[in-house]
Amino acid sequence: MEDFKLARINELYKKSKEEGLTEEEKSEQAQLRSEYIQAVRNNLRGTLNNISLLNPDGTVTELVKKDKH
Repeated sequence: MEDFKLARINELYKKSKEEGLTEEEKSEQAQLRSEYIQAVRNNLRGTLNNISLLNPDGTVTELVKKDKH
């Protein structure tokens, strides 16, 4: 996520605590928060997809996604 969007999220948060937000600003804040959450999830998913386990015998096991039943 771009730095200016993070700065805007913080700016809207501060304004909401000090004087309140207009409906347009509330909508913008919700949209920016949604984008931020999606970026965090994608980053976490990318990190988890690159994890490997080193077994005691020296072999490396790639983690795989398990099916939900």
